[in-house]
Amino acid sequence: MSRRNLGWLLGIISVSLLGLVIVANAPSRENDRDYELVRLVVDVLHEVRGRYVTEISPQRERKLVEDMINGGLERLDPHSSYINNRDFKQFSRNNKGKFGGIGIQVGYDRSNRGLLTVISPMVGTPAYEAGVLAGDTIVKIDGKNTDNMRIDEAVDLIQGDPDSLITLTVVHDGGKEPVEIGIRRAIIKVQSVLGDKRKENKEWDYFLDQNSKIGYLRISSFSETASAEVKDVIVNLQKEGAKGLILDLRNNPGGLLKAAVEISDMFLSEGKIVSTRGRNQQEEVIDARPEGTMFLPAEKYPIAVLINRNSASASEILAAALQDHNRAVVIGERSYGKGSVQNIIDLENKSSALKLTTASYWRPSGKNIHRFPDSKETDEWGVKPNPDYEIILKDEERLEFLLDRSDKDVIRDKKPDVKKADKKPFVDRVLEKAVEYINNQKEKAALDNLQPRVS
Repeated sequence: MSRRNLGWLLGIISVSLLGLVIVANAPSRENDRDYELVRLVVDVLHEVRGRYVTEISPQRERKLVEDMINGGLERLDPHSSYINNRDFKQFSRNNKGKFGGIGIQVGYDRSNRGLLTVISPMVGTPAYEAGVLAGDTIVKIDGKNTDNMRIDEAVDLIQGDPDSLITLTVVHDGGKEPVEIGIRRAIIKVQSVLGDKRKENKEWDYFLDQNSKIGYLRISSFSETASAEVKDVIVNLQKEGAKGLILDLRNNPGGLLKAAVEISDMFLSEGKIVSTRGRNQQEEVIDARPEGTMFLPAEKYPIAVLINRNSASASEILAAALQDHNRAVVIGERSYGKGSVQNIIDLENKSSALKLTTASYWRPSGKNIHRFPDSKETDEWGVKPNPDYEIILKDEERLEFLLDRSDKDVIRDKKPDVKKADKKPFVDRVLEKAVEYINNQKEKAALDNLQPRVS
């Protein structure tokens, strides 16, 4: 027998033995079913190794098994999945809100021949201080050419241990010659709470304008740091005399339940925030606590929450909690309808994970949040805007909003293009409606204060 065939045979035997060990350790009443399923996977791998038209490398074989797992989990529901080693690292970074890197957003700029491009540097980060600019084309990363490089591969190369060195070779927007920029990595904290526009120092301004004293917070994700960020901003807004607040959750896909609960609790002094129900667990009810509530009394400090069709999960928990307790008016479009709870179960010595749907979210009112595959528009799911506060957007308007928002988020050191400056400014009708609501509530509160009191 050749060495190669012997190796394949030993490999198949090893997988078979692993399957038998798994079956042996399983509960006895499930032995038959477990053995049958493990045997099926082993048989498929055996046939692929021996009969597939080309030789399968260990990497492709691993990918085959991962795809088998994810294909099956997708049939259960669209939110359960297997997270492999590479994706698990990025998943953990996103939830923590910080990572080792240089502080840039990268992507493929269609207007730049699809090349790897700096979308924007983050203020105060090593990349920003080193002179990396929005629109820079990244030609090389530590000498490695970026032609045909995937985004995730570029991100893996750029991120790394704090205090380690990296060299980016870039061509500045409008330039011709590549420039090498040496950068020392640091801990990058990703802001979860953003404003609408920037101050002269390029930090976010959390007032729409100083005259109206309307605070504005755009929550981009419910990360581990989100609630602390919201609290810090709210404390400063109150010190500066904020009269009302707009929470913008548009295009927020969600995040951690804990963060959504903590932010909801900042504006509620009592009552249910959310409840979860699962097959193998009792209903868990999370209530607001009286201590630490901000922006009181409620009638003096109106709140508007902005949502759209892409506001999901934790965004819907926050919007529903404030709406059901009449603490805020919800403005915009009906939300996505993701009311399912995913637990992250560590696998392979915590190098990968299983994201599995284990429960569902329910609003304080007891209504369902989750939109099931067979749900109709007339069914109860998601979060709807308050009566008279639904804003129907056309597809072109949604695109204009995204482009306008992206343009405001980019940090530039250059003067704006004359052609762009002459372009008709985008009118955000949803935000305008929120400002109108806040101002009306402020006027109402002022009139109530003028009413004579009987003593």
